[in-house]
Amino acid sequence: MFKKELLFWNVDTQFDFMNPAGKLYVPGSEVILPLLERLTLLAKECNIQVVNTADHHFPDAKELSETPDFITTFPPHCMANSRGANYVEETQPDTPEFVHWDRVYSEAEIRNLTASRNIVVLKDVFDVFEGNPNTQKLVKALAPRKVFVYGVTTNVCVDCAVCGLAKQNIQVFVIEDAIKELPNIPLPFEKWDALGVQRIKYADITSYM
Repeated sequence: MFKKELLFWNVDTQFDFMNPAGKLYVPGSEVILPLLERLTLLAKECNIQVVNTADHHFPDAKELSETPDFITTFPPHCMANSRGANYVEETQPDTPEFVHWDRVYSEAEIRNLTASRNIVVLKDVFDVFEGNPNTQKLVKALAPRKVFVYGVTTNVCVDCAVCGLAKQNIQVFVIEDAIKELPNIPLPFEKWDALGVQRIKYADITSYM
């Protein structure tokens, strides 16, 4: 059985964000790749479930724009069935179950999904709780006591995941040396502090597990 009280939450570690050739490259994000790989291996070695979120867009997605403001709208990225939507090698989930955003799953289907160690939640907007109607039911079914969050970007998709989880009385830890921000959006650290979110280093993670 999985360590049900713990959950890792891997946010959008996709080619388009993390590779300099990507459509919406996050500057410097490749620096965190070694820690992302360690987190992926740690989850496997300790039999910890991982929720892996992923942008999965079609051309009519509301956050896409040919004249983006890079705050609420962005250029086309992570398009469905493109290389850019794939996870980087360091976080590639083993035999995952997918939760698609364009259908609503029954409670029984959600329960069946929780039997997988890796779950991929596809989303059409940057907030995973808004971008997939099944996310809330999935979190309820998994019922974690602690969630460890990492990935990109700190001030957009990571922020949405962290706040959405923390508001459910879940103890949220952000691996602060395994996240990376976009340069033109304020950082959310004060908001996280107010929600009781703890920022920790990867080197200290086992002491919190």
